[in-house]
Amino acid sequence: MRSERTRDAAEAIVLPLLALAGALLLFGAFVWAGGKSPLQAWVLLFKGAFGDWFSWQNTLQRAAPLMLTALCVAVPARAGLVVIGGEGALVLGGLACAGLPYLFAPPGNVLGSIVLLFAAAVAGGAWIAIAGALRQVRGVNETISSLLLAYTAIALFKHFVEGPMRDPASLNKPSTRPVAEALQIGTLPGADIHWGLAIGIAACVLLGTWLFFTASGFATRVVGGNARAARLVGLPSGRIVIGACAIGGACAGLAGGVEVLAVHTAANASLIAGLGYAGILVSFVARHNPWAIVPVAVLFGGFGSAGSLLQRRMDVPDASVWVLQGFAFLLILASEALRGRMFAVSASTPTQEPTTAPVPIEPAAVRESAAPEVEKPSPHTVASVIVISTLSEGPA
Repeated sequence: MRSERTRDAAEAIVLPLLALAGALLLFGAFVWAGGKSPLQAWVLLFKGAFGDWFSWQNTLQRAAPLMLTALCVAVPARAGLVVIGGEGALVLGGLACAGLPYLFAPPGNVLGSIVLLFAAAVAGGAWIAIAGALRQVRGVNETISSLLLAYTAIALFKHFVEGPMRDPASLNKPSTRPVAEALQIGTLPGADIHWGLAIGIAACVLLGTWLFFTASGFATRVVGGNARAARLVGLPSGRIVIGACAIGGACAGLAGGVEVLAVHTAANASLIAGLGYAGILVSFVARHNPWAIVPVAVLFGGFGSAGSLLQRRMDVPDASVWVLQGFAFLLILASEALRGRMFAVSASTPTQEPTTAPVPIEPAAVRESAAPEVEKPSPHTVASVIVISTLSEGPA
């Protein structure tokens, strides 16, 4: 048992690292195909992300919303769901944050900022909870419903920003009225990094502690591991699933609120920047572990901040870093085919002939609870099939 846990822990570290290394190699080949030097691209990626304090500040500021949108995937995944609609929760969270002053004037201090962020979290949580409720009540696949809800949320966002909530002063770029300066989020002491970074780290630490060290977090992981066994022991699976979706959506909505109060100062099209979709990649690389999301978000925030340096030094489009992230996503999903097999060769060689023992007859209830879950495969299995199934048609 201990050796199996050691192998699982090793695979959880080695496989993502190999996938990221492969993504960098493929990105180098992509740059080389365009007539540029792959080695120079790799060096500039590192310099643009972590080369100096200015680069670090840019990286950490970009990592802040990725931490929160990744939690929108990670927390429902622990309950057995694959939710990919964080982009919708983010834009609605930003819209709620910018729109609340239309209804009443919040206090012009820290309390007012907290009220606006709370409204953003409620909007995002309620939106993603719809996907969980559809899954539990009507059996609708949450991956499809959350993605479609994201498109619906973006459409609603554009309707209100370009229509009823549009600021007449915004001409070429429709947006809501700017949030009062007293309500905007400042920067951390001694750094040009807004407080969203501290909020993101705190959310990851708190949710990781909740998942791994509390009874309700353990119940959430039980539901995600085997929903049938969870029902047999009396756990309220439906309520837990919807609650996990609401928590994840609240984190993504909070990311939208932070972007409004700390970066854009109003709700406009700049919020639709793909941060919710990038959070999917961050969560999968981190194996849906809230604590591991922090360093992974910093890494991908660095990739994003290095794009401008690649554009200036190598005349490569800024958006080329999305190609790198795409390669990483494909390889991370493909690496799931090696999960449990990487160290299987050495582990499958027995040191001695096993002894034959009578198989005890288990009660029906125990056999049922021990049966593998067939209603809902694990989140990684569902996502891996998207890529692996296209590769499995050839000869073995």
